[in-house]
Amino acid sequence: MTAIAAWPRSAETWLDERGKGAWIAAMVLGFIVFWPVGLAILAYMIWGKRMFNKSCNRSYRNNSHAWAMHRPSGNAAFDAYKTETLKRLEEEQEAFSDFLRRLREAKDKAEFDQFMDDRARRRADEARSVQPADN
Repeated sequence: MTAIAAWPRSAETWLDERGKGAWIAAMVLGFIVFWPVGLAILAYMIWGKRMFNKSCNRSYRNNSHAWAMHRPSGNAAFDAYKTETLKRLEEEQEAFSDFLRRLREAKDKAEFDQFMDDRARRRADEARSVQPADN
């Protein structure tokens, strides 16, 4: 297949990866550039079932994948292993989130302490500059 003949398939794949909004944007641009192109894209979307096809929607694909991850496989040993692994990963994710929270709190405290030290130093400098010299 030549590159010229392959570009419609690659354009279709590219638009599918980006979802229904990309197809609609391509159709609108087609109408702007040359109205028969927009009409052809609209016809392809309707008769190719792209307009109402849920498989073109990325969020639908992501949700179906998440659901399939928790579906039993039928093999009890594998299901036990999968459940244990998912539980361990969730615990590690929670521990890491706690670590990041503590790290942010420590950074915030260090920045606040530095601010308070700078503020106290400025006030002390201002107080020294305001006091008259005892000569």
